[in-house]
Amino acid sequence: MIAKEHKDSKTRKLKPRFEVVDLFCGIGGLSYGMKTAGFHILAGYDLDWTCQYAYETNTGGRFNYRDVNTIIGEEINKLYSKRKNTIRVLAGCAPCQPFSSYSFKNKQKDSNKYDLLYQFGRLVEEVRPDIVTMENVTQILNFKAKPVLQDFIDKLKSLGYFVDARPVYCPDYGIPQTRKRLVLLASRLGEIKLIPPTHNKKNYVTLREVIGDLPPLENGECSPYDPLHRAKSLSPINKKRIKATPYGGGWRDWPEELKLKCHKTEKGASFGSVYGRMVWDKPAPTMTTQCTGLGNGRFGHPEQNRAITAREAALIQTFPLGYKFFEDEKNVSIVKASRYIGNAVPPKLGEIIGISIKTHINQTI
Repeated sequence: MIAKEHKDSKTRKLKPRFEVVDLFCGIGGLSYGMKTAGFHILAGYDLDWTCQYAYETNTGGRFNYRDVNTIIGEEINKLYSKRKNTIRVLAGCAPCQPFSSYSFKNKQKDSNKYDLLYQFGRLVEEVRPDIVTMENVTQILNFKAKPVLQDFIDKLKSLGYFVDARPVYCPDYGIPQTRKRLVLLASRLGEIKLIPPTHNKKNYVTLREVIGDLPPLENGECSPYDPLHRAKSLSPINKKRIKATPYGGGWRDWPEELKLKCHKTEKGASFGSVYGRMVWDKPAPTMTTQCTGLGNGRFGHPEQNRAITAREAALIQTFPLGYKFFEDEKNVSIVKASRYIGNAVPPKLGEIIGISIKTHINQTI
């Protein structure tokens, strides 16, 4: 019996081992999601050294404080194991700010940043991973300053990759915010695509489902059990404004004396979501790096007279409660936490990307 089992183990197909190197990794939203899908996270690279603790603690990968312009393919190739049947994944989410709607008016300021995607293409050429994945804002599809995305896709195709790049509405994949992102998958092994949506309008994950059970707070108050569940203090005038904002409403519902001068201009009137309250039974708006500030978007709590907390923003971004953002959890920076959370790929989207890659490999090899 023992001899037969030994023989069977030799002939049994070796399961693929998925190994990931993550460029522009931040605090690890993408890596953590792929780890949840069963991937081995080897390393992440980022120019924000303060992300190191969160990245290494939650993903298990090694954080490298490096400029992508200084990385060479040989360095990355040394990170992957020599184990047979290893699927090498190179992930990269170049900073999205250069491709945002605002940046269309400020292209000269961002020229160095949008060139980062060309550096990603260079590393793909030098490393030749089995799989490439990239996530960014959907505006990159129509970016006018340079055909950055198309150049990247053309580079991948010239290297023999099959490419799938498509806009994704995050609620379709169980992410409770109306975030729209571009997800690119590329494979040297055959055609690849994102798995079909897992949710629809009938069962979208709602704001109530993810933050409805958190302890209520006043503005400026912090939960004694969770330093990230802290509401920023409001000025006296903003206290009046949030109290005058009805459920699901915004600044247009205020009396005239509470409205800002900028909102009375033609340009300002177009920003209808600023100072708005969220609603319980829909997905939340897109989380940004300033999502804990009342005047930065529709970030008012549905019922309580305050903006959302970093903990609420993290849950909306699908970071689990146990995710470690800071080594010293008694003294956390809400400004840093908001930036980390707003810049991150939602871990759930990372998991969906991982599942899509696994599905592709299982159908291909």
